[in-house]
Amino acid sequence: MESVTERPSRLAWRTTEPLHALVYLVPEAAEVYGRLGLDPSAGYFAARAAAFGTAGPGLVAATFYNFNPALVARALPAAWDKVTPAQMIEARREIVDAALTRGLGAETLAGPEFAEAAELARTAALDAASRPQGRPLFAAHTELPWPDAPHLVLFHAQTLLREFRGDGHIALLVAAGISGVEANVLHVASGLAKEKFLRFTRGWSRDDWSGAIESLRERGLVTGGEPAGEGEPRPLELSEEGKRLRAELEERTDVLAEPAYRALGEKGCLRLAELTRPLSRTVVAAGLLNPNGLTAGAAERNPRG
Repeated sequence: MESVTERPSRLAWRTTEPLHALVYLVPEAAEVYGRLGLDPSAGYFAARAAAFGTAGPGLVAATFYNFNPALVARALPAAWDKVTPAQMIEARREIVDAALTRGLGAETLAGPEFAEAAELARTAALDAASRPQGRPLFAAHTELPWPDAPHLVLFHAQTLLREFRGDGHIALLVAAGISGVEANVLHVASGLAKEKFLRFTRGWSRDDWSGAIESLRERGLVTGGEPAGEGEPRPLELSEEGKRLRAELEERTDVLAEPAYRALGEKGCLRLAELTRPLSRTVVAAGLLNPNGLTAGAAERNPRG
C-alpha cells in the first residue's frame, strides 16, 4: 500500500489522470473528429463542451478559462452545424476505447484490477455529484449517462473528478486576479510546461503572451522573460512571491477537490492510486500522452505565432 507523502485525494487524482488526459493527445482523436468533419481544435471544444448541449463560445471560454476566446469562437458554434452533442460524447468514448485498447490491451481492460479501479472512481464521482453547486462544467457532466465497459466507466469517472477539481481551481484563479493567459504563463514559469505547447494550443499570440508576462512581472510574480534585445533574455521563472502564490493555489485547489473523494476515505484513495499507477505508467510509456503532434497542428492553425 502507498505511503502517504501527499494528500490521498490528490494522489488518487494525479495517479489516475493520465487515463483521462490521453483523450486530448492521442492520434485517434484527430481521426475520429476528422470523420465527423471537424479539425482537432473544433473537435476538442465540441467534445469537452458537449455536456452543455449546443454551447456557444462565451460559455465555453468562460468555463474552460485558459483558452483565447477568439480560438473558441473559431470552433463554436460552427461545429454544431456538423455534429450533435450526443455524437461528440460518443466520439470521446470511441477515442478512449481505441487508445486504451491500443496502449493497454483488451485483456488488461477486462481484468479485475481495472474493474476495481473503475468501481472506486465511480463511487467517488457519484458521491461528488451530490455537491455540484458552483461547479458548472462538472455539473453538466454529472447529467451524462454512464457507459458500461469498466475502462469507459473509469474514464467517465475521472472526467467528473477532473472537472470537479478544475472548476474549483478556476474559482481560485478568479479570486486571485489571474487571467486565463496569465495562468498559462505561471504554469510555464514554474517549469512544469513548455511555452510553445501552451501558447499554441490555447491560442495566444506572442503579444498576448508578452503582455501577460509584463503584467505578472509588475505584480512581482515572475522574473525574466523580457523581450529579446541585447544579449540573451533571462529565462522566465517564478519569483519568490510567485512560488508562494502558486503553492497556495495548489494547496487550496486540493482542499476544494477533497470532498469529491470523501466516499472513498484515505484507504480507498490509496487503493485507487495503487491500481491505476501501473496503468498510467504504461500509457505514458506507450507514448499516449505525447503532445508533439498536437503542438504542430496548433501552430498551423495559429499562424500569428
